[in-house]
Amino acid sequence: MNDRMTAGHVPQILVIDDVPEDIRSLLALLRAQPWRLSLATDARQGYQRALALRPDLILLDVRMPQMDGFTLGRLLRESPATARVPIIYLTSAGALEERLEGLSLGGVDYVLKSCAPEEVLARIQIHLQLSWREPAVASPARTEEAADDEQLMLRAAMRLISQSLEDLPSLADIARKVGTHDKRLSAIFRKHLGTTVFAYVRDARIRRAQELLADSAMSMQDIAELVGFRSACNFTTAFRERQGMTPSQFRQQVRDPSAPDSQ
Repeated sequence: MNDRMTAGHVPQILVIDDVPEDIRSLLALLRAQPWRLSLATDARQGYQRALALRPDLILLDVRMPQMDGFTLGRLLRESPATARVPIIYLTSAGALEERLEGLSLGGVDYVLKSCAPEEVLARIQIHLQLSWREPAVASPARTEEAADDEQLMLRAAMRLISQSLEDLPSLADIARKVGTHDKRLSAIFRKHLGTTVFAYVRDARIRRAQELLADSAMSMQDIAELVGFRSACNFTTAFRERQGMTPSQFRQQVRDPSAPDSQ
């Protein structure tokens, strides 16, 4: 069992919701528990509190102004200080695509606000127990903890791009999903990677294509679609420009380095 529990650790719960009146009954129930409770009423305030408090669990609303819960979830996952904190999305955003997005971002649970407070409490208790059973992890080095907002946005954008190559959002949408705007995100990529977002996407598509060519028997058309090209022809042209050989030649070289075409 994790040292936190054996040492008499008192769980810290962070609730982030811009309309706490909607969960008044749940907050009353949480305050009655032997826990420490902190409430943030907007995503940016919640972000700063999460980094400072390192809570044991976060209850996170989705539909909030300026920065929504999904954007905040992405940033929290990229910070070494909060990457392992369980997040339960507690929201009225009940569409299937919203539930799937929350879970795909690493949420341990997704609960609608129509859920009874007692059930939410039970879910919190379950996830606290599960997190306590995980092996204790050494605290990140101080220099690693100090990742600034730009670095977190960069990491979140890179992860989002790698997971969305097949149907990549626009630059403006990528920026919004990581808590910024397109001009600033472009500047962050140039500053930290020395490249543009477009060039990074192009390279990410070619890297993923190389993996699929080496590790699968998928057709060129299937690989092209999976990495975001409109056709196998466009894919072949881009791959040749970048790698100096066609995708078929690359696959042959990887599988049989002694073949004549791979010399």
